[in-house]
Amino acid sequence: MQIYPRKKTRQIKVGNVLIGGNAPVSVQSMTNTDTSDVEATINQIKILEKAGCEIVRVAVKDRELVVPFAEIKDSVSIPVIADIHFDHSIAIAVLEKGADAVRINPGNIGGKEKLKEVINVCREKKSAMRIGVNSGSIEKEILQKYGAPTAEAMVESALKSVEVCEEESFYNFKVSLKGSNVIETIKAYSKFSERCDYPVHIGITEAGTSVSGAIKSGAGLGILLYNGIGDTLRISLTSDPVNEVKAGYTLLRALGLRKIGVDVISCPTCSRREIDVEKVATEIENELVGCLVPLTVAVMGCVVNGPGEAKEADIGIAGGKGSGILFKRGVKIKKVRETDFVKELLAGVKELIEEKEGGKSV
Repeated sequence: MQIYPRKKTRQIKVGNVLIGGNAPVSVQSMTNTDTSDVEATINQIKILEKAGCEIVRVAVKDRELVVPFAEIKDSVSIPVIADIHFDHSIAIAVLEKGADAVRINPGNIGGKEKLKEVINVCREKKSAMRIGVNSGSIEKEILQKYGAPTAEAMVESALKSVEVCEEESFYNFKVSLKGSNVIETIKAYSKFSERCDYPVHIGITEAGTSVSGAIKSGAGLGILLYNGIGDTLRISLTSDPVNEVKAGYTLLRALGLRKIGVDVISCPTCSRREIDVEKVATEIENELVGCLVPLTVAVMGCVVNGPGEAKEADIGIAGGKGSGILFKRGVKIKKVRETDFVKELLAGVKELIEEKEGGKSV
């Protein structure tokens, strides 16, 4: 597959994570716990980190959440971005409390002078900013000009804030231009990329539930990444945030942009299948969420493509009636009972990890 070269963007730093330049495309998610519930939010972030999340965003809806945000930030190890709308003073407050970055929405933050105040504190605290344009909250005058939240409207909104940053000689920022319309979002990012070399956070907002959201995001983000656009991403889903992380890495692996985590390949279910492929593959995926070692695990349900596909994986099962053949790196290992498929595959994965990482287990 010929993928276009990544666009070389300016490199910034969010906490200890590099974004842009030659840094790998990073995977983000956002908490869906109540930020005032400090313990629940910390626990969710730690679960997301174990799943491979590299940056997490937390909503700070009002000033009462600034102190809880600070407690959360101090209790986790991955970079934390504060998501701010409407009140620029909240952005300043969380920056004073150590936020690694703030997400600012140009459409509702209050105008140029308030944005400048946030920029100055970002510079003072050596924190980053995300200029987060959203099709649902574009500035009224820009929306009236274009009549709808078009790609052109989103780009103009972003550039308006970019110009303020440039006036203030502040460059530690990234830009997002998220819409729920996949085609308009692709156009927006493409047009912005033609105009600027600032790093971009890509995503499709309000994409939907696990299936529809992943498909919309995969379509939009896949096209952008294939064309070299994108420095960090979030697959936005109406679902457990861990699924956003899993989907993000799945997309990056599919495009050859990251070699991290377990890629479970499984055959589509048809009338030829002789084992419960979905059950086995789902169990394997769930058990290996925290495994970031690049491995391919195959679960195949019949004799047509099963043996060949299983042989190509690091480890795999080619199933038949009540039993199957376990393959490891193309070599037939043994015959196993269907009831032992998951156990045998997990044991094989553990062995492979120990070989690669000198004894580090799943």
